[in-house]
Amino acid sequence: MALTLPLWRPARLSPVLPVLAVVGLLALPVAPGGDGGAGPADVLSAVVVVFCAVRLLRARRRPLTPAAAVILGLPVAGLALAALHAVSPGAGITGLGRYLQVFVLVPAAVLLLVRDRADFRLLAWSVVALAGWQGALGVHQYVTGTGASYQGADIRAVGTFGAADVMGMATVVSFGLVCAVGLALGRPAVRERVTAACCACALTVPLALSFSRGAWIATAVTLTVQLVLAGPRRAVRIGAAVVAAGVVLVGGLGVGTAMLQERIDSITRVTDAPDQSVTDRYTMWAAATDMWRERPLAGVGLKGFPEYRDGHASLALSSGSDTEGAGAAFRRQPLLSPHNMYLLVLGEQGLIGLVCLAGCWLALLVCCLRGLRRTRAAGGRGRDCALIAGGLLVWQLVDFGYADIGGPSTVLTAVCFGLVAWWALVGGDRLGTGGQGAVPPRWQPEGGGGGPVMTTTAPCPSPVPGAVRLSVRGRRRAG
Repeated sequence: MALTLPLWRPARLSPVLPVLAVVGLLALPVAPGGDGGAGPADVLSAVVVVFCAVRLLRARRRPLTPAAAVILGLPVAGLALAALHAVSPGAGITGLGRYLQVFVLVPAAVLLLVRDRADFRLLAWSVVALAGWQGALGVHQYVTGTGASYQGADIRAVGTFGAADVMGMATVVSFGLVCAVGLALGRPAVRERVTAACCACALTVPLALSFSRGAWIATAVTLTVQLVLAGPRRAVRIGAAVVAAGVVLVGGLGVGTAMLQERIDSITRVTDAPDQSVTDRYTMWAAATDMWRERPLAGVGLKGFPEYRDGHASLALSSGSDTEGAGAAFRRQPLLSPHNMYLLVLGEQGLIGLVCLAGCWLALLVCCLRGLRRTRAAGGRGRDCALIAGGLLVWQLVDFGYADIGGPSTVLTAVCFGLVAWWALVGGDRLGTGGQGAVPPRWQPEGGGGGPVMTTTAPCPSPVPGAVRLSVRGRRRAG
């Protein structure tokens, strides 16, 4: 055993910086009238996956436990089967790549690049910052009348995503709101809690101006779950304050109050007097269900819904949805998905694909709740991470009942799934094994060619004044 006293050691850059760059690229404007293909953030997410793979090869260590590998790799089985009988080889390859990006590769890369809870919180705050930027642009669009068209007026807040992706800003703002609430409920520092609470309150305004009923429902359910998990008494107090603040905010929106009230009321009229968008959605849901009944096990193949839609949909389905505003001209956007992730997977991948994908999500949810229970035994350490991860997963699972993947904001969904996977499969387990300060052992070859050695680094039990630190390195030959 050798004792060394290095006078100074440069701080290592966090490996999550490329992931932060992916989040940052989502702040750039999307070209008006874009076709929803791969954007700069999608390209950089592929670079992040390659960067993660190179780090693993250089470290020469097993990246995941067998259980984690099975959970993250479970969707691959259904995807591979559905890609084999797609309508065309190109559609199969494109669909397979998109699903792997969102649900397997990028989440696995984020899981492996996040080192501890500090990296997790850094990514969470970056999502809050992105939501604040997109929300500010959305409010400006509403005030100046430069947003997407809604009931004949260009007032719908869409941020930089444009009229072709009206759900983009609502998704980003919802993610930021969930992260901010988790930080406000779980952080011990008063200043950080107050900052996160202020961010959460501010983000409710652009979320309301997005006029997205699905995002409203998913956010309301998620925030309720977060408050209940944080404690019943706190849930009652904060719930009363949120209701009071909501009344004040809605009452202070002026001309938008009538439109918001009408949009909220339309949620309860989806069966009595649905508008054309709701009718189209019901019709496409029925078409996806009919596709599944025709091919129950494997579905019609990846990217097959647009090809089989007209043969299974009723005459109530319109030819498309009208999009206009936010810098884009009028455009008739075709209906290429049922706007329900579960029915989309059921129709295109069959029962096998849905069981594999939903099984992965259910396993992550169970592991998240197990990690939350461990935070209580650990004195509250990591509670904010548990609330954020659980909230992001609950929001996505609820929102998938009204939406599916697609558009530039989808890459942020992949990053959030990575945060969920880290807490569920790594972060929650560390609470019982030394927390984020413990350094795991690493196997590496001996420079002299004598075989592998195990290197361990013990953290200093107490801080040393100045820049001098005590490093203890022990080497033991294996075998």
